[in-house]
Amino acid sequence: MSFGLNSILKKILPTGLFYRSLIIVAAPTIILQIIITVVFFDSIWIKTNRELTRSLVGGLKSLSDIYSTQDEAQVQYLTDQFKYNFDFVINIKNEDLPNISKERKFSPMDRSLRRELKSVFGTTNYWFDTTSYADVVVIKVQSADRLIEVVFPKEKIAPSSVRIFILWITIPSLLLISIAIIFLKNQTRPIVNLAKAAERFGKGDFVKNIRPSGASEIRKAAYEFDRMAKRIDRHLKQRSEMLSGISHDLRTPLTRLKLQLAMLSQKDVSFKMSKDINEMEAMLNSYLQFAKSQAVEDSVAINVNKLFKEIQDEKSSENLHLYLPNEIILVGRRNALKRCFNNLIENGLNYAKNVYVKINKTTNRLSITIEDDGPGISINQYKNVFKPFYRLDQSRNQNKSGVGLGMSIAEDIIRSHGGNVELSESKYKGLLIRISLPF
Repeated sequence: MSFGLNSILKKILPTGLFYRSLIIVAAPTIILQIIITVVFFDSIWIKTNRELTRSLVGGLKSLSDIYSTQDEAQVQYLTDQFKYNFDFVINIKNEDLPNISKERKFSPMDRSLRRELKSVFGTTNYWFDTTSYADVVVIKVQSADRLIEVVFPKEKIAPSSVRIFILWITIPSLLLISIAIIFLKNQTRPIVNLAKAAERFGKGDFVKNIRPSGASEIRKAAYEFDRMAKRIDRHLKQRSEMLSGISHDLRTPLTRLKLQLAMLSQKDVSFKMSKDINEMEAMLNSYLQFAKSQAVEDSVAINVNKLFKEIQDEKSSENLHLYLPNEIILVGRRNALKRCFNNLIENGLNYAKNVYVKINKTTNRLSITIEDDGPGISINQYKNVFKPFYRLDQSRNQNKSGVGLGMSIAEDIIRSHGGNVELSESKYKGLLIRISLPF
């Protein structure tokens, strides 16, 4: 039971901290005002309205009884007294009651009038109109052979204090809620800024010094996040510098080995050793490329169409087929994304004859598919291809060079941009790589 109620509340209630806090602050105030208004309306206003209406109808009954007598002098005297003391406009007419009703079914004023007039004059001997005029009410009562029309101000049966009460109870509530909104915005803004900074940092963007603000707990969280971001950034820089240093340091002895091998008289041994040295050099270049993929780079607006056309021009291959829609702008690290797409396309060109690149745009995501007509990869190896230094020589051409870092680098770049990459079989019986990136 409670689980079902929680599920319903989660669907109905807002998910943002600001709006949830606003409900916590505003809901009790609004509920309290509604309760006070209902209690006042039921216990004070309605009772007051009932007593005023009853008093008025009693006066109308007295006036009707007066007109039932035959003493015209007395009738005129009492009529003048009613006009003077009760602020009535009294007209005597020789006509029938109107047939068209002017009553409002859901008006408290009309209900009170109808109830009191019906109890005194019956169901067919009265008629009233509270809508034709803004400030006065018209009541017509059948008395013997004459029709008595009485016009009086509405305030005699509708106390105006209810409007003042509602006004005074509404304005302070709105003022308090407005103040609460201002304070809640000031308290939730630092949390939103911290969340945005964490999102940017998770996508690989360099986050500059965060300015802690808000409550002490939020300041503490922002301060610790800033320290953590700096430590991680320092660690990444140290790792990149270490890999670059190792690559640079190993190039010198490899160059010396190449020179010594060139001077050997045994050319068959020299050829085999040169081949191993070239492979080591290729591995060092891959390590260096992996290190560069972790380097700090600012995010910029990227024209995706121009980026892929640039890759196509660099490849100068007729086997690379691009299917590009209208111009698409994506915010990200340009060099990193270019390295990612270049690795995936190069991998397809190495192991297949044709590579097909298609780009689709949805409301908030960019979908890129890269598929080829090569031998493909077995399903049970999809997870392994993203592991560093993992090579699938069983399914791919064993004569192709590589150290198994291309797919790992590509996945790392995609993940750092908040996207994901999936593998499946293409319609060309090769490998299909589906990339999804947020705008």
